[in-house]
Amino acid sequence: MRLTRRSLLMTAAAAATPAALPLTGFAAGAPLSVVATTGMIADAARQVGGEAVEVRALMGPGVDPHSYRQTRTDIVAMTRADLTLWHGLYLEAQMEEFFEDLARQRAVVAVAEALPKDRLRAHEEYENRFDPHVWMDPMLWSGVISEVARALTAARPDAADVFAAGAAAHRADAARLDAYARDVLASVPEAARVLLSAHDAFGYFGQAYGFEVIGIQGISTESEAGLSRIGALVDLLVSRRIGAVFVESSVSDRNVRALIEGAAARSHEVRIGGELYSDAMGVPGTYEGTWVGMIDHNITTIATALGGSAPRGGMDGRLAAV
Repeated sequence: MRLTRRSLLMTAAAAATPAALPLTGFAAGAPLSVVATTGMIADAARQVGGEAVEVRALMGPGVDPHSYRQTRTDIVAMTRADLTLWHGLYLEAQMEEFFEDLARQRAVVAVAEALPKDRLRAHEEYENRFDPHVWMDPMLWSGVISEVARALTAARPDAADVFAAGAAAHRADAARLDAYARDVLASVPEAARVLLSAHDAFGYFGQAYGFEVIGIQGISTESEAGLSRIGALVDLLVSRRIGAVFVESSVSDRNVRALIEGAAARSHEVRIGGELYSDAMGVPGTYEGTWVGMIDHNITTIATALGGSAPRGGMDGRLAAV
């Protein structure tokens, strides 16, 4: 498998156009070509870089990064790009070996690896690994925004002022989003602050805003939820009279519906509180297709579904109906 991947990488690199070669002869004023794995990283690069960058995201709406594998088209795009940004923290586990190979030839940065380890949640299944879902906490994600700016500046020093201004503005967005979250989520009754969803993607959210977070699957969607896990969660729903659970845009709702059916069989009604964006953003070109819109949607949906109050249109009135 490694040889196949390497041969594809070498073939794509050999076919790269002169514009894709290292930046020693980079044309002043030309946009920096950036490939990002997730939509969240791509959005950060666009917000920081503005017109100084052209950004392509490999993973679109509804795509699960835990199981994603690079395609031949992806490989060509990354070998032609000036800079590849990936998340790290074991999110793109299937692609790590490829990025190690690519980094020998091109500029490649794992942006979440720069976060202080003492701020990260330990991975439940792998020693010395951490929960990668750091975009769920706006203030933690601010550190990734800074690392994106650092990587862009290293690739194109002549646009350093542009990147510094873009990063400052985007970190301000994150701070405003955090303030909104603290305001509306405080309206949820304390007993109702239980967030149960398809997989354990909301741990940083819960840690930041005082919610108990329960995932049917573990941190990775590659982990399977057995019958005993489903049964234990049905017991929890019934015993604690939890009335709402959440589905996720990038994960099958099969297990969530099994919980609802199990609770119903025991005369306890559980409804779907809404669909949350976990590992992917919304449709490109929409507000929910940005990181701010994605998190705004989640905050507003959770607060409303669990008995709190939030503006119908979210932080700035830009959300589609929640």
